Amino acid sequence: MSDEIFHQLHGFYLEDITQGMQALTARTITDADVTLFAGISGDTNPLHLNEAFAAKTRFKTRIVHGMLTTSLWSTLVGTRLPGPGCAYLRQETTFTAPVHAGETVTASVTVTEVIPEKQRVHLACACTVAGRTVAVGNAVVWVPKRKR
Repeated sequence: MSDEIFHQLHGFYLEDITQGMQALTARTITDADVTLFAGISGDTNPLHLNEAFAAKTRFKTRIVHGMLTTSLWSTLVGTRLPGPGCAYLRQETTFTAPVHAGETVTASVTVTEVIPEKQRVHLACACTVAGRTVAVGNAVVWVPKRKR
């Protein structure tokens, strides 16, 4: 791959990132997404896949895997902010409400701190459904510097 193509595909460099930058994405989670995620992850908990089982839980119906919901943060980190070239180092997550198939999840990441000497960027992460917070967290990512 040529250097020109590499730089066209690359996301933000550390020098381009400032506190307060934000990226958003939204996705409607389908039954197919839940089934595929169960197959890929191996998480076949019947709470996510079996309506009769889920009906007897506190949720009364099937719920989407929490990690499927918050995987939208990885989408943002890997494709938008900081984008291609960065690497996830840490993620802390709190799930605050269930998500159901058919609901649209809006995910956001916001830069809260840039640590140039360590090439680290701290992100506040949130997922909402119709304005209701379903997950929050904090991430740390490594971001490359521009070559001089």
